[in-house]
Amino acid sequence: MIITEIQEVTKAKVKVFIDYEFAFVLYKGELRTYGICKEKELDEDIYRTIIDEVLTKRAKLRSMHLLKSRDYTRYGLSDKLRKDFYPDEVIEEAISYVMSYGYVDDERYARSYISYAGKTKSRKQIECYLMQKGVSKQDIADAFGELEESDALGSEESLIQALLVKKHYKRESANIEERRKIIGFLYRKGFSLDKIYKVVGESE
Repeated sequence: MIITEIQEVTKAKVKVFIDYEFAFVLYKGELRTYGICKEKELDEDIYRTIIDEVLTKRAKLRSMHLLKSRDYTRYGLSDKLRKDFYPDEVIEEAISYVMSYGYVDDERYARSYISYAGKTKSRKQIECYLMQKGVSKQDIADAFGELEESDALGSEESLIQALLVKKHYKRESANIEERRKIIGFLYRKGFSLDKIYKVVGESE
């Protein structure tokens, strides 16, 4: 393994490239500690020490720090560490570590978000958001199932009704054009047409 490039990231940190590929980020002082300089060979044992001890420990601490302020999905935390230039194998080790203590739990994240967003968003909107966060369809379905079993979720019909109140929509006096507009609004919110028609009434 040959150190082919060292690029400054900040005044304190640098990117290290091995055999022309990005390998990891170190503090400048650590370059001296491990004898890293351009065009010099990097011993395998030193490489493993940097990955397994220095960077893995650092990534675990970084993960714990991030999780103090908010919950993350596995995907979200991985993405955050990747933006901090941690190598993939280090990220996997750090994620496994925090998950082993229950600090990262995608289904719990989904339950928490559903409980909060379920008061204002349709199931489809919630599912789309959670999938963008990297939560699996199975974890989302399980989270919805648990909340529905415990009666922690209101019906979509009641949510539609609440939105109609905010929109000052009155079914009894609405004309065809008003019905069509409100149906379009609710459909774009992710509500199914059968539930929309049940509450709003047909558009014609």
